[in-house]
Amino acid sequence: MALLTDISSLEGGRLLPIVEDFYTIQGEGYHTGRATYFIRLGGCDVGCSWCDAKYSWNPQRFPATPVGEVVARVKASATRAVVITGGEPLLYPLDPLTEALHREGYEIYIETSGSHPFSGELDWVCLSPKRKKHPLEEAYGHADELKVVIEKEEDFEWAEENARKVGTDCRLYLQPEWSVAEQMMPLIVDYVKAHPWWEVSIQTHKYMQIP
Repeated sequence: MALLTDISSLEGGRLLPIVEDFYTIQGEGYHTGRATYFIRLGGCDVGCSWCDAKYSWNPQRFPATPVGEVVARVKASATRAVVITGGEPLLYPLDPLTEALHREGYEIYIETSGSHPFSGELDWVCLSPKRKKHPLEEAYGHADELKVVIEKEEDFEWAEENARKVGTDCRLYLQPEWSVAEQMMPLIVDYVKAHPWWEVSIQTHKYMQIP
């Protein structure tokens, strides 16, 4: 997968490769059901086979957009919350974007694999660790929410391995990989009943047929 090679062309984060941005309902994790504005950045060097946003992996396909233009579109919605996602959003310096959003009074959430250094002023961090590229150690200290995708039984141990590294106040979620959800859900239900510090996350937006 091609990654942006000249980060300097983004002017320190004042420009970002925007795949799409849209107003919808958060479908998974702690903020499920909340009206939220999503900003999806292009570029990912993790490359999960089951990723449902593979179209975002190559940032060179998407325009380097001024942060101000994105914030103006956020302001045209009724939202009070913004999710920065990807791809892998921490490939880029996020300070200009988050500072601009905070000046307008928005809460800012991020969903990240944690595989790159953190930047920006963030109100909530959803850490979604991936086996193909493990989180940096610093990521665990930032995590407000740990969301582990369960594709096969071995992923429960991967989930526990990551849970041992986050803070005691971090919310813990197990989420079935969509293509095997029917097979994995009974196992997840049994696991959470036996380990009740975990919760179940479901991709409810796919049932609602919204982005």
